Amino acid sequence: MNKMAMPEGKFATAVKVGPKGQIVIPKEAREMFNIQPGDNLFLLADIERGIAILRQKDLDPALSAFFEHGDQIKK
Repeated sequence: MNKMAMPEGKFATAVKVGPKGQIVIPKEAREMFNIQPGDNLFLLADIERGIAILRQKDLDPALSAFFEHGDQIKK
């Protein structure tokens, strides 16, 4: 697959799903987001919107805020 030029801060590529359902996060993406071996990642999935992978450390502040103020959220 030919890599096309991407704007600064953007990355796109195809990855193959292995027999155990695993994918490899390409080096360029790991470097862009400073993902290191042993880091925890959080996977969000929505049937309509697709899959997103976040570093857990980036998600923790949002989760903390949600749980600290969850009783104030109106349903």
